[in-house]
Amino acid sequence: MEICVLSIGKICTKWISEGINQFETRLERYIKYSSIILPDIKNVKSLSKDEIKEIEGDKILDNIASSDFIVLLDEKGKENTSREFAEWIQKNMNAGRKRVLLIIGGPYGFSNKIYKRANQLLSLSKMTLTHEMAKLLLSEQLYRGMTILKGEPYHHD
Repeated sequence: MEICVLSIGKICTKWISEGINQFETRLERYIKYSSIILPDIKNVKSLSKDEIKEIEGDKILDNIASSDFIVLLDEKGKENTSREFAEWIQKNMNAGRKRVLLIIGGPYGFSNKIYKRANQLLSLSKMTLTHEMAKLLLSEQLYRGMTILKGEPYHHD
């Protein structure tokens, strides 16, 4: 199985970028992993929030394969403990999924067509996070989940 994280907007904050890179590099030892960063939309001042979501939605759809299992990072999604998240990873691996695509949306969330295509909603927190912080937390939790599955001492209960 491959885990792919797709996000809108590049990571501009150096320490967040370094943290993401550290966890993504570690994660590659355990599972096939990739990341897709879609550029922010330019000239958004003349667009409504719904128009922005639609444009971002079209860009996201261009990167989704028909066989992908789509998980949206959304504050309305299911929250998990780290152990529950590790079990979720294992369950997806056991299901024989080719690629699990975890999607971090733009500042206004997702368009309706992306919600319709999603297989699942997952929440990192009930609080709203920047895409940068969401990607950092997600990469760390993916790494933590894999170390839990391997019985390694990174996670402490």
